[in-house]
Amino acid sequence: MNLSNLTTRFFELYGNPDEKPKLFFAPGRVNLIGEHTDYNGGFVLPCALQYGTYLLIRHSAGPVMRFASTNMEFRTEIPLERLSEKVGSQWVNYPLGIFDQFRQMNIAFGGFDMLFSGDIPNSAGLSSSASIEMVTAYALTVMLNAGQLEMVDLVKLSQRSENEFIGLNCGIMDMFAIGMGKKDFAIFLNCRTLEYKRVSFVLNGFKLIIANTNKKRGLADSKYNERVAECQLAVTYLGQKMPLSKLGELSFMQFFKMQDTIPDELVRRRARHVISENQRVLNAVSCLQKGDIVQFGALMNASHESLRENYEVTGFELDTMVAAAQKINGVVGARMTGAGFGGCAVFLVTEKVVNAVIEQVGHEYEEKTGIIPDFYLAEVSDGVGEIINHQS
Repeated sequence: MNLSNLTTRFFELYGNPDEKPKLFFAPGRVNLIGEHTDYNGGFVLPCALQYGTYLLIRHSAGPVMRFASTNMEFRTEIPLERLSEKVGSQWVNYPLGIFDQFRQMNIAFGGFDMLFSGDIPNSAGLSSSASIEMVTAYALTVMLNAGQLEMVDLVKLSQRSENEFIGLNCGIMDMFAIGMGKKDFAIFLNCRTLEYKRVSFVLNGFKLIIANTNKKRGLADSKYNERVAECQLAVTYLGQKMPLSKLGELSFMQFFKMQDTIPDELVRRRARHVISENQRVLNAVSCLQKGDIVQFGALMNASHESLRENYEVTGFELDTMVAAAQKINGVVGARMTGAGFGGCAVFLVTEKVVNAVIEQVGHEYEEKTGIIPDFYLAEVSDGVGEIINHQS
């Protein structure tokens, strides 16, 4: 990202070059392991990435919010009294939802000039929406001296904004990873209690590759809701044996002893994925603490297998891509990441095979699906923050 050009663009839009804006950045994220466990009150292991959203912001003279983006043509000015109204299905709804949350907390503010600029690859499932929300929330705490709000408060209000203002019933993992991320660390998060710890994830000799299937994800929302309902049904059955509100409360051994309580074989498989995936996250954390990257990769492979066989959320494109990667020497782990039915896979590979993996997987995937994939090298990076020395 050329920050000097970004500042120039800001002054072209809003004038007054003597009054410098502040600059903030929030990363995207990738989930390393722990898929479809978050809404089940389970464990996840995401990390923040070097790709993300930049925000230049300063107080404006009038009672108006001015929004612009280098990524989208849509620009708008919104009077303060209309901030609680959605603007169609435009991208500005993500920052607007954050302003709405601050207003609900009775934090007073005037107008702002804002220029957003993202380098998160389009539709790559690296959580650009949560990145926009978190960069806005963090910037407002600095601009409004709202020091009473801690990072976990910003994480929660960003999730509320997405749930209430945007209308998407997402979990908390994306915002949490973006807020709490730290370079060279993954975040081991209990989605039920929000207890977390950072686990060293230094990839000496290894690289993370994010592989975008570029498959349109038409099924994801309806199938997602279907899986949520199936997991709730499993809780109802298992709840006959012990008090239970989420599958994530059960250990692997508890489930193993009780699984026959679920009469429906399909529902039993859905629960089996969640419970076994939870255990895989625990095992993955143990591997990282011992520095065993190869065994960590094996757990990624097992995660994909369960997502394919038990949870059935992968689909032809993701399975084709992951299978192509897994048969290459030097690929220690490959799995889908995100909701599934398209979207992205993540590969953990030895450094020396990066180019070969991209070339071979890309060729085989295109040959079998007719779709050209995209690949991104991912670096584990810091969470949201202010960039102080950005003036040219």
